[in-house]
Formats: sequence, C-alpha cells, structure tokens
Amino acid sequence: MSQISKIGVIGAGNMGSGIAQKIAQEGIQVVMVDMTDEFVERGMDTITKILSRNVDKGKMSEDDKHAVLERIKPSSGLNDMAAADFVVEAAIEKEDIKFQIFRDLDEICEANAILATNTSSIPIGRIAARTTRPEKVIGMHFMNPVPVMKLVEVIRGIATSEETFKVTWDLAEKFGKTPAKAED
Repeated sequence: MSQISKIGVIGAGNMGSGIAQKIAQEGIQVVMVDMTDEFVERGMDTITKILSRNVDKGKMSEDDKHAVLERIKPSSGLNDMAAADFVVEAAIEKEDIKFQIFRDLDEICEANAILATNTSSIPIGRIAARTTRPEKVIGMHFMNPVPVMKLVEVIRGIATSEETFKVTWDLAEKFGKTPAKAED
C-alpha cells in the first residue's frame, strides 16, 4: 500500500475532533466532516481551545498550534472524503447511520482507500458488508480523550485483509498510540 498522506475523519464531536486533532498534530493532512457547518465549527472550536491550553501550559508554541489547525480542513460535505487514503468514521453509535456512511464512502472514496470505524459496539463485519471492499474495512477504536489516551484497539472484521490490518496498526503507532489487537 502506498504511503497514507491524507486522512478523513467523519464526525466532529468529542471523538472525531480528538482524532482529527491527534492526526494533525502528527503532521498529516486531515479532512474533518460532519453533517452541518455548525457541528464542524463546534469541533474546530474544541480543537482550538485544547491547543490554546497547550500553548498556555508551554506544551506547544503558538506557531505549532497554527500549523496543526492549518492541517485540518473542516467540511460539511462527505464528498470531501474522495481524496482520503484512510477514513476514520466516528459518528453517533447508530447502526443505520453508520451503515449509510459506509455505503456512501464506498462510492466516494478511491478503491484502495481504507475505511475504519471507531465503533465500540457494532460488529466490523456488519459494517463491512455495506461496502464492496470488506477487505479494506477495519475497526480503529480510540479511547477518550483521544489526544491524551494512548490505547487504540485495532479490530479486524471477518474479511479484513492482512495489509489493511498492518497499515492501520502502523498508523496507530505513527499517531503515537499503543495499538492492541481486539476481536470483532
């Protein structure tokens, strides 16, 4: 698999904004999408406040804060996921919503893009079945608060390929996380 250079995050709530922030802090371009501009703005406000606190505490410079924010593209259009090599879905824990997101991502994203879900309760195989690429669907369950907590569960669905698992595991490590293999 080619180098992952652009990541999409679906959801701008606590989990989604935390995931987007952490990815951007690691120097990677990220598109953060939610249903409305209001939700996306709220997510960006949350990220900005957290980064500002880090500046106040001397944990990062003002320039670093601005660099992180510039790596996050806020959007209310799912079509902006088209350029993503890897997408992490962190929408509300409702099957019908997640299933529709994955059906849409399957059509929007390039065939080689990996589609990950942050779900903690819906089987990965059930989500993967909504796509034409079940081998490229995986669970990537972050712990809250994402920028602080180290653990990320990497959850293989029944059809998830070894390559998809390896790319996801390596990404978790690149994000400064401690990946742990979990069963679906």
